[in-house]
Amino acid sequence: MYSNSIKLVIITVVFLVLAGCAGRPAVLPDEVPPMHTVDEFRDDENVSRTRDPWEGFNRSMYKFNYEADRFVLLPVVTGYEAVVPQFARTGVSNFFANIREVRTFYNCILQAKGKKSLVTLGRFLTNSTIGIGGLFDPATAFGMRQEHEDFDRTLETWGVGTGPFLVLPILGPNTARSAGGLAVDGGVRWAIANAIDPFGGTGASTEIETGITGLETVDLRYRESFRYYDSDYPFEYYMVRYLFSQERELKILR
Repeated sequence: MYSNSIKLVIITVVFLVLAGCAGRPAVLPDEVPPMHTVDEFRDDENVSRTRDPWEGFNRSMYKFNYEADRFVLLPVVTGYEAVVPQFARTGVSNFFANIREVRTFYNCILQAKGKKSLVTLGRFLTNSTIGIGGLFDPATAFGMRQEHEDFDRTLETWGVGTGPFLVLPILGPNTARSAGGLAVDGGVRWAIANAIDPFGGTGASTEIETGITGLETVDLRYRESFRYYDSDYPFEYYMVRYLFSQERELKILR
């Protein structure tokens, strides 16, 4: 999924057609007047630490993501919620979360986090077996805490700087380092999938993999509460950049 954002757009358009949601854009709330000025966020000490030399590109991409969200992703999510019952949506989320345990596992090893890697491996094995392929999450009930690691955090552990702020197509706010981490994690996932080739004997492996990628895209957006607002103010862009910077700081302290 991470290695080709354009592919995600195509896949979600297909899901839009299948769900019968075309021509029904999601209703977004009106922009609430800002409680602070843009200059406050530009001059704030924390915000100023977020380097943004590509602001022109990033703001354009932010606008593109809003349009894609409004006319493609959110209508698909609306159809998904209407058609798929809650228990099934939970199972889908659990399934993809279980797949992402693999990413956490090898990044824990690369970061020399032995205890976390063992817990993550235990979660993956438990949910893949007792949890019926990850559809259920008995590992959490057994006291195995879910960890979240990726190659961005690995690069941070190795002393690589964050680099400038960067808004990616569909994937949204990132940094140059986290974008590189997404590419590496996506490459590793692709390599593992091709080595295992679970759908090789079906004669329709490409179609199945495309469908799974599309479903994961819908699930990720379904679980994300953030909504873009179409505003003429530059305020929201700076606010999102600020919140992204603060979220990263909290993850570092975790």
